[in-house]
Amino acid sequence: MSLEIVHDLALLDFRATADLLEGSYWGKGRSDAINRRAFENSVCAIARIDGRQVGFARASGDRAVFARISDVIVWPDQRGKGIGKALVAALLDHADLKTVSAWMLNTSDAHGLYERFGFRRVTNGNEMRLDR
Repeated sequence: MSLEIVHDLALLDFRATADLLEGSYWGKGRSDAINRRAFENSVCAIARIDGRQVGFARASGDRAVFARISDVIVWPDQRGKGIGKALVAALLDHADLKTVSAWMLNTSDAHGLYERFGFRRVTNGNEMRLDR
């Protein structure tokens, strides 16, 4: 297995990515237009094995001091192989995001993945959120 992480959206299998996100608890109901706009306005990480896409993740924000990791997803037949970790690491280490000091994300089921990188659950009451 030769895993590579690329950041070129021209290499994205958009259909497979959008379909997999549609099946997730967080991406349900998003249109292709919304996904395209989200991907184009983010730093994207695309995991590939032998030229075939097997995972995706993105970071959005100002690329200077704030970033939010979203849409970390690994193809079902490739889970458990460290691909999610490689995607997160690729975003945290991306040259365009090196000065980011405030990283955020939201997860209902993958706390352990992110805790390995130093993320912690927000409990101090300062973090606020608006869901529309």
